[in-house]
Amino acid sequence: MTTAPARPARRARLAAATLAAAVALPLTALSAAADPAHDPAHDGDVPLVVGHRGASAYVPEHTLAGYRLAARTGADVIEPDLVPTKDGVLVVRHENEISGTTDVAEHPEFADRRTTKTVDGVEQTGWFTEDFTLAELKTLRAVERLPELRQESTVYDGFYEVPTFEEVLAERAALSEELGRDIGVIPEIKHSTYFQEIGLPMEQSVVALLAEYGLNAPDSGATVQSFELTNLVDLRTRYGLRADSVFLTSAEGAPYDLVAAGDPRTYADLLIPSALRDLARHVNAVGPALTQVVPLREDGTLGEPTTLVRDAHRAGLEVVPYTLRPENEFLPVDYRTGDDPADFGRVVDLAQEYFATGIDGIFTDSPDVAVAARDRWLAERDGEG
Repeated sequence: MTTAPARPARRARLAAATLAAAVALPLTALSAAADPAHDPAHDGDVPLVVGHRGASAYVPEHTLAGYRLAARTGADVIEPDLVPTKDGVLVVRHENEISGTTDVAEHPEFADRRTTKTVDGVEQTGWFTEDFTLAELKTLRAVERLPELRQESTVYDGFYEVPTFEEVLAERAALSEELGRDIGVIPEIKHSTYFQEIGLPMEQSVVALLAEYGLNAPDSGATVQSFELTNLVDLRTRYGLRADSVFLTSAEGAPYDLVAAGDPRTYADLLIPSALRDLARHVNAVGPALTQVVPLREDGTLGEPTTLVRDAHRAGLEVVPYTLRPENEFLPVDYRTGDDPADFGRVVDLAQEYFATGIDGIFTDSPDVAVAARDRWLAERDGEG
């Protein structure tokens, strides 16, 4: 791995935050907004900050340390992505293919598990959670998924286990008690059609675990999300989900459940006003890509907002887009600072542009930054800045 050039200010801030997460001690505030007692008292007028896979800009994603860091730096909600093990336990990984997020390749005892599969129509080669028991997965350790951009996070490679969904729910409860405010949780059911086809459906288990932790109720702080639509409908009509739900969308393509069923509708088709009104019968919110809220121009600069937020609100749906990331690599070109893709750009200014569209929340890899941006935006909006 090529070592990134020193970035002293950033390194100092990250070192303090990630070290605190690693040893599981309460953090001091990174800003006034990150005070552990800070509570936005979300009433529909204050956008929520969702810790995307934890605090992924600083700590390997989908680890308990990452969720702790997210909550302790001000996130209102933490996000675990769910995939099953061979023995049907829900574990937390961005994908069921885990070669980029664990050290599985360094385990010779699992070398023969490397295989090629087609998931949602895409051929992939690697190691897959559904070929491991929970006990076997627990011998692996998380690694940074983007080591060239997030070199500081790689110092924690090998520190953390792959958590189960139940462990995340228990951690959420503990963090809520520690911080004196309710921390929400927004699990994403990954590749629902694929896992149903191979006999490892997740929907019923998700509802059962939410119920066990007292979260299967409207406004409980729990929200279930999916890039597929059929399972979101089934969660309501077949599996007894009473917690809120979110239909995730992409700037391109279509839900795989619709593709598999021969339904020609794309994500774009499902976000027109008439389709949004239909969606509102089944879900509480939509989770679009940021570029579906504010697209980029051809030159890569930030464009003008679309009508999506207005249209969704008129249909009775909230809008919580993804993913605000702080590095230049992920920013519009007019919000980048310098030439290093790994350096932080003008992400606070960018976040304020998104908040100004009327979104109800935002997924972010750096919750501390998003909280600071939100607080500055609210102060300016309310005439306090």
